[in-house]
Amino acid sequence: MASTLRDTAVGAFVRFVTRNRRLRFPEEEPDFKLPDVWLKLMEGDDQGDCPACTDTLSRTASETPVTSDDEERQQDAAKRQEQADLALQRTKSRAETLPYSADRLEADEQHELEKTKSVPVVPRRTQEGAILVDWYSSDDPENPQNWSNRRRAWVTALICVYTFVVYMSSAIYTNSEAGVMQEFHVSKTEAALGLSLFVLGYGVGPLLFSPLSELPSIGRNPVYIVTMLLYTIISIPTALVHNYAGLMVLRFLQGFFGSPCLASGGASVGDMYSLLSLPYAMIAWVSAAYCGPALGPLLSGYSVPVMGWRWSLLEIIWAASPVFLAMFAFLPETSAPNILLRRAQRLRKRTGDARFQSQSEIDQRNLRTSAVLLDALIKPLEITLKDPAILFVQLYTAIIYGIYYSFFEVFPLVYPVYYSMTPGQIGLVFLCILIACLLGIAIYASYIHFYMNPRIRALGWPVQEARLTPALVAAFGPTAGLFLFAWTASPGIPWIAPTIGITLYGATVFVVMQCIFVYVPTSYPRYAASLFAGNDFFRSALACGSILFAGPLFGNLGVAKGTTLLAGLSTIGIAGIFVLYFWGARLRALSKFAESTERK
Repeated sequence: MASTLRDTAVGAFVRFVTRNRRLRFPEEEPDFKLPDVWLKLMEGDDQGDCPACTDTLSRTASETPVTSDDEERQQDAAKRQEQADLALQRTKSRAETLPYSADRLEADEQHELEKTKSVPVVPRRTQEGAILVDWYSSDDPENPQNWSNRRRAWVTALICVYTFVVYMSSAIYTNSEAGVMQEFHVSKTEAALGLSLFVLGYGVGPLLFSPLSELPSIGRNPVYIVTMLLYTIISIPTALVHNYAGLMVLRFLQGFFGSPCLASGGASVGDMYSLLSLPYAMIAWVSAAYCGPALGPLLSGYSVPVMGWRWSLLEIIWAASPVFLAMFAFLPETSAPNILLRRAQRLRKRTGDARFQSQSEIDQRNLRTSAVLLDALIKPLEITLKDPAILFVQLYTAIIYGIYYSFFEVFPLVYPVYYSMTPGQIGLVFLCILIACLLGIAIYASYIHFYMNPRIRALGWPVQEARLTPALVAAFGPTAGLFLFAWTASPGIPWIAPTIGITLYGATVFVVMQCIFVYVPTSYPRYAASLFAGNDFFRSALACGSILFAGPLFGNLGVAKGTTLLAGLSTIGIAGIFVLYFWGARLRALSKFAESTERK
């Protein structure tokens, strides 16, 4: 129990209050003893940079016999050659590999074999003499990759619920727009700003919070806990504010402080799972984000007409508060660089030996936080403008996301007008997105389980374009679904027909987005974090705009012609997916950012 709470926010609070006398780490226990291989390295002579993890490379000076100068030189040359040979033969660790690459796959497979045997991990030495702090053994319980399946499932579920609550809080406001118009005497477009500014806020947030959570000195948990606390606190005046400008500012801040789930939720999941298991966990996280906006109107559809427009904003408080408390008490740190950095600090304090350093301390010794943040702001824009493949991904996902949020404007023009539905019943119609998500999960999970993972195990890491295979078929779905909705939304046709169109749209979009979100990081593993943050911003910015232009669009063109226009825009995806599939390798060869993820 102590080890489970130790890395949580409540554990950090208990340790602070008790001055580290409770919930101690192993290095803080009186009977702690470093593994023998570490002690040998501390007591031995400086053997230079030693990348190979073998006991041979941790010999002490006392074990080397005294010989003539010529023999010593020969032995030194032989030792250097032996180290070089071992360095070429050894498997790189997870920390030394790029995410979404063949080297990472090999490291994960090696770890899966070794963690059942509790293989000691020998620390390495740098040329400057620092001892690189690592896991003590292949089954080290501090390593998130070694957590039990139950613990990983619990942490994943907590991140998914956190993500769902934030995304749900965006669209739950839609049923309050009429009340906002009446109380503050504003137009429908001005009332819709409460939704669009929230979406813009969680598009801007990742540009700041994503690089912050990647800093080993900070980690993921402080960003999650601090921002979720602020999100919960800000939700209180949002529900009580009595002026329009204040409501809009607070809605933007809600989205901004809720965005870390969007910025780092996938990264937290990736910290815990191997490369072959990761797609299943990512499906759960993406599903929470996908269904959140759709189920928001359902949660407020029956309460707001009875209790008033503020009720939807009060529901955000009731959802966010228990989630924050659960995160504070039970969400552990998952960032391996942060865990190892704190271990290095404890070892330095325990032994008084300043040579104990984590790899992240060495890598970022001369790196300023401002430089990291500036790079995070500029890099996504630079890659987008210079790389045609990424430009297509950003545009296509932005269009898809914009169309998705336009549903919140078009549904009230169809279901109440043509089918006499109440706001609560319209919320029930949004359940078609949940059905679509379940269909998308079934299709994509089957593809991963029955085709892609067996292929990887048999033939190795595939070319990146192979990840787009399901999207070649699914790319036609969004266009077909929108056309079906556009021309069946009519009083003379049952309500189920346009609803089937939206379900087709949602299910196929889910599959296409999953394929794209795997293709991008496998092609650009070094810039994956920047690209995801940039993609969040681009698609949220267009979604913010689509909420505002959807009303005039459907008002001027009508539901059928307006939706047909959106269906025409979605055809960009059909052409783009096929271009990426057949000419993606050629495009990547022209890009200075893309790189091969196959093992060299």
